[in-house]
Amino acid sequence: MSDFEEVMTEYIKISKHREKVFKTLKDGSKKPSDIARETNLNINSVSLSLKQLTEKELVYLLNPDDKKGRLYKLTEIGETIIKEFDEKTE
Repeated sequence: MSDFEEVMTEYIKISKHREKVFKTLKDGSKKPSDIARETNLNINSVSLSLKQLTEKELVYLLNPDDKKGRLYKLTEIGETIIKEFDEKTE
């Protein structure tokens, strides 16, 4: 794991909300409302976590021009980091 990936992994783990949101995107793109339902977090917490993860380029918005039905997905770096999470929990 590169230094950057290690730092980003710790950044994700620092916040349980961020970690939950990040892990739900493991299976593909999702809307914030679906993430909120899966994680039992309120939509504001999900939105904040997605904003933070997007700023760190771990997640990206597939349809930025849409106001409704926004879909978020892991970036390549996010995909690499989620594999590290999976390996550590096996």
